[in-house]
Amino acid sequence: MQLILVTNEVSSSLSTAEPSPGFAETIGNAQPIGTTVGVGDSLEVTIWEAPPAVLFGGGTFNTRIESSLQGSRPGTLPETMVGPSGTITVPFAGQIPAAGRTLRQIEQTIVARLHGKANQPQAIVRIARNATANVSVVGEVTTSGRFPLTPRGERLLDVIAQAGGTKQPVERMTVQVTRSDTTVTMPLQSVVRDARQNIILERDDIITALYQPNSFTVIGAAGKNEEVRFEGVGLTLSQALGRVGGLQDMRADPKGVFLFRWESAERVRRLVDPQVALPDGPVPVIYQVSLKQPETLFAAQNFAMKNGDVMFIANSPSADFQRFVNILASTVLPALAVTNTVRAQ
Repeated sequence: MQLILVTNEVSSSLSTAEPSPGFAETIGNAQPIGTTVGVGDSLEVTIWEAPPAVLFGGGTFNTRIESSLQGSRPGTLPETMVGPSGTITVPFAGQIPAAGRTLRQIEQTIVARLHGKANQPQAIVRIARNATANVSVVGEVTTSGRFPLTPRGERLLDVIAQAGGTKQPVERMTVQVTRSDTTVTMPLQSVVRDARQNIILERDDIITALYQPNSFTVIGAAGKNEEVRFEGVGLTLSQALGRVGGLQDMRADPKGVFLFRWESAERVRRLVDPQVALPDGPVPVIYQVSLKQPETLFAAQNFAMKNGDVMFIANSPSADFQRFVNILASTVLPALAVTNTVRAQ
């Protein structure tokens, strides 16, 4: 366990520590969703034939010069869902493999199957309803749900906007992105400010909007003892003291503000001594804050709170003495009063 006095140097060292990696550095941009079809997608197939159309319809166009030209009209098939077998059915072409293939590949297969049956067929396939390339948006947003991805390449802020935005102000929100087995969390305000963190999403990504996801606990001679939640953009020590109502004037010791936290061994060596022997893993650290020193108030403005911190505010010696006097007054003085009453009788 290490006891460290909070000074301007300590606050500066902590504030200049390596920032946590964001979305761009961890999960990165996904490739925009192409036109690959999956099971459950609904496709719309349109087939054209050169005149005279044999299978999929034709028409006559009036040229208004006492003659007419025979042309073709597209034959659009009813919307077809890709079944569990991964195929769709096209009249005169049979079962067409679709799952895992691009729209262009499906078009080419349809044309090849109709060759010799239709007159110079051409096919156009589009995804009418996307059931596989979606992302989920949950949490503190106006409308939670699954939202489709397109070849445009939807970004994180795009789908949050599609969900109606966040219910709380941006500066108080944290956004969490889960992709496969990786989960990364960032303040939403940092994503708005840094375009690199506004990543392109991948199918089945899960976006969770969190309101004030962090917290610290305060006990002792503070204005109130409770768990205090704070936003992802962070909170300084001076702000934390303000949120708990400060120190109790008649009870707290201004030199006895302590912050309990687990720190990495590397960070502790940077704050204390590069050669100090420390155990492997997280190291318990107690930061002592003396509000008797005016310069400490400046240090507190740069000292960042962390999720899970515990703040303890000690009683002043005079408060302990006063408590002793109160106990004495509530026990001894009544006994003396009773004794004097008996003697008087």
